This record gives sequence, C-alpha cells and structure tokens, in this order.
Amino acid sequence: MTHETNQLVVRQQRLESDGVLSLTLDRPDGASLPEWEPGAHIDLVLPSGTIRQYSLCGDPTDKTSYRIAVLKENEGRGGSREIHDTVRVGDLLAVRGPRNLFPLEQAAHYVLIAGGIGVTPILAMARQLTRENASWSALYGGRSRASMAFADELHALGDVTIYPTDEYGNLDLEAALSDVPPGTAVYCCGPEGLLQATKSTCERLLGESAMHFERFGAPAVGADPAAAAEASEGQSPEEFEVELRRTGCTLKVPADRTLLDVVLEANPDILYSCEDGFCGSCETRVLDGIPEHHDSILSEADREKGETMMICVGRSRTPKLVLDA
Repeated sequence: MTHETNQLVVRQQRLESDGVLSLTLDRPDGASLPEWEPGAHIDLVLPSGTIRQYSLCGDPTDKTSYRIAVLKENEGRGGSREIHDTVRVGDLLAVRGPRNLFPLEQAAHYVLIAGGIGVTPILAMARQLTRENASWSALYGGRSRASMAFADELHALGDVTIYPTDEYGNLDLEAALSDVPPGTAVYCCGPEGLLQATKSTCERLLGESAMHFERFGAPAVGADPAAAAEASEGQSPEEFEVELRRTGCTLKVPADRTLLDVVLEANPDILYSCEDGFCGSCETRVLDGIPEHHDSILSEADREKGETMMICVGRSRTPKLVLDA
C-alpha cells in the first residue's frame, strides 16, 4: 500500500519519564501535515535506515505537528537507542503515514487500558473522547510513577485510575470490566501479558467483540491458540508465484523463503520493519489470488475480504498471487 512520505524536522525533545523521550515533528516550512485520528501511528525512518513505528500521542486537531514518545529499550533491536542517543533537535527524519490499525469505533461507553509505553495511543483516544463528551474511563499501569509517561496529562482528562505496580500491584481488570454499561468497548495497548489478561477478562465478562487492542511486539508463542490454529489450516503449496503488478515482474516464492524476501529482490523500496506480522509496515494490496494470513493485525473480516496482506509473514492459498507492488 502507498502512504505519503514527508521529511520532518525534530522541533522539540522532552524527557517525559524515566526512559521515555517525546519528539515533536513538523514540516520545515510549517505547512500542514496529513490528518490523523486517535490510534494512528507513523513509520519513522532513522538516520541508520532503521524503520520503526510509533503511535501519535498529540492532539489530532493540531494540523502542523506530530508528537510521538519512545521508550529506550537497551535489550531491543536498536531503534529506540538510536533515537535516544543520536537524534537531536533540528534533525530531519523521513516519516511515512499516518496509518491507523487501531481506530476508535462507536460505542456506548469506553474502557481504555494502557500498560507502560502503550499509553501513547490511549492518550490520544482519551483526548478525543473528552472533546466529544463521550462516556469513558481509563486504567494506566506501569512499573512505578517515575516510569509512567503522560500520567498527569491523561489523569487531567477525566476518569483515570493510575496503577503503579510498585504501589498497588497489577491492574484490577475484574473490577474495571465487571460493572460497565451494555455496549462497552475496551481498548487496550501494552505488553503481551496485559493484552492476554485483558482479552481473557473481556471475553468472559463482555464478549470477544468488545475487545480492541494493539501490540508493540510479536505475540508470544502459544499466546493465541485460535490464531495459531487458523494459521495452521490450509498450508501453502510448496511454491507459488507472485506477480508484482507495478514493478512489472512475476517471481517464484519457494517454500523455504518468505514472500517479503522475494519481493525485496525486485523492489528494494518496499517498506517493512518487524518481519513478524505485527507492525503493519509491509501491508500490501492484493489484486488477485487468495492470501494466507499469518499476521496479528487484520481482523477476521479483513482476512476474509483478502484485499490486503502483510507480506513479511503471509503466503498464498492459490498458485498465483497478484500484488499492487
């Protein structure tokens, strides 16, 4: 899929909490940026060429700047360390997007649940719901108050409970979800353990359809048995063909190579990042054929439509797949 790319300048950096640095980005000429809605994220191309995804946590009504926040992960893949250690005010960064894989949908009431740096999309949602006078509440958990970015900013917006683990233990999901109005939607972003606990509680108390989530990493092995079962159904052929319509070529995808690897040989400009099917950078439009999905992003309805796929983990259920790439 195509998304607009802009060269943006880092106008401001601010340490929001222990290990969390926010960046404010805008155009060098101060012109308007592409609009976005809560839940959206951007792809940030770092000076090293590394691509990472960050949720927008500013105000969608601000048309001239984006704000993101980055947790420094010393044991991560290096992107966050590069931002903390080398990116400075005045630097130009390539930004692609915004894209929204975690949009707010209409609901009678909202429960927003954030864990750690997962507060970033939740903050934008809370701001929007407050502006709309919607019914909502939020829980925000973290290791300690010192590590919880935007806690005061979020708390000032409405009915928000702050849960530092070192003071109160883990989030009380049972209490948060046991007495809510019919038609409540639950939006959760955070580490895998929180997502799984929220999903389990939500399914038991409100039903599976109430749960909406975004993860910042690949799901743990065995964390979602239903997804694993679906992924194992209807295995791909030993080999299939992929036609890249815009590139103008047809390639063989062997059983022992990923679709992304093969596509990159013909079109090295294809955007990708996680290679685990959770970030959405490589989402590509399917023009013909039936994709086999192995990502953790698309809904069941989107998978059945087969209009797009994550080519880093997806394959084909048909002998030939035609992609808009």
